Amino acid sequence: MSALAALRLTDPDEKVAATRAISAISLDGATDSIATEAIRTTGDDLGVPGRPERPLRVAATAVQKRSPFTTEGRAALIHSICHIEFNAINLALDAVWRYDGMPEAYYRDWLRVAHEEAQHFTLLHAHLQDMGWRYGDFPGHDGLWNMCEKTKDDVLARMALVPRTLEARGLDATPLIQGKLKRVNTPDALRAVEILDIILRDEVGHVAIGNHWYRWLCERAGIDPEASYPALVARYDAPRHKPPFNLEARGRAGFSAEELRQLSQAQDKA
Repeated sequence: MSALAALRLTDPDEKVAATRAISAISLDGATDSIATEAIRTTGDDLGVPGRPERPLRVAATAVQKRSPFTTEGRAALIHSICHIEFNAINLALDAVWRYDGMPEAYYRDWLRVAHEEAQHFTLLHAHLQDMGWRYGDFPGHDGLWNMCEKTKDDVLARMALVPRTLEARGLDATPLIQGKLKRVNTPDALRAVEILDIILRDEVGHVAIGNHWYRWLCERAGIDPEASYPALVARYDAPRHKPPFNLEARGRAGFSAEELRQLSQAQDKA
C-alpha cells in the first residue's frame, strides 16, 4: 500500500487502517530508503483526496453553530473536530506522495503525522458513536483541504500555510474549546477534554514539523523565512492570525522569538 493509494481510499475505517499500516514502517526509525520509496509510489491527482459521500461539504460560513451546552451541540462540535482530523490524515498522506526531492526525514515525519492524525480521528469517532452519532451525520467544510489544493505545486508554500498557519490555529482554539466543555461538566464533555489533551500534545509536534521544513526549504532557497511568510499569505490568500494565541504552545512548536513577539503585540491590541 502506498501513501497515494491510502489517500485515495474513501471509507474512513479503511483509510485509517491503511495509514496505520504504511506509517508503521517509519515508526521507531525502522524505515529505510527502499521502504520509503515504496510508500511514495507516484501517480496523479485522480481520486485525491478520497472521501466518503458524507459529511455534506458546505462553505465554512454555512456550518451551523450549536451550543456545547446541549447534547446535540456537543456532538456537532466533536464531529467538526473529527472532520478536521480526517482531512488532516489526507493532508499528511498528500505531503508524503506529492513532493519529490525532499530528505528521507521529511517523509518519515509526515508518515508519523499521518499515523497520529489517524489515531485522533479514531478516538473522536469512537466518542461520537458513544454519544449516538457517526462521522457524516453533520455537515463539514473544506477549509483545510482548499489550502492544500492551492499549494499543491509548491512544497514551501504548503509547509508555510497548512501546518504553521491553519493547523497552528488549532493550538490557539483547543484550550478555548476545552474551557467550554469543562463548564458543561458532563461525562461526555469531560471525555472530550481528555481526547483534546492528546490532540493538542500531538499537534504541537505537527506544527513543529511544518515549521522545521518551512525553514529548511527557505534556507535551501536562500530566502528569509520570516520576511517571506507575509508574501506567501498574501499570494495564496491564507487566513490571517487572529487572537487569542496560545503563545506557550506556539513556542514549543517552533515559532521564533520574533514571531511570538509580533503575535503577543497583536493580542495586546485586540
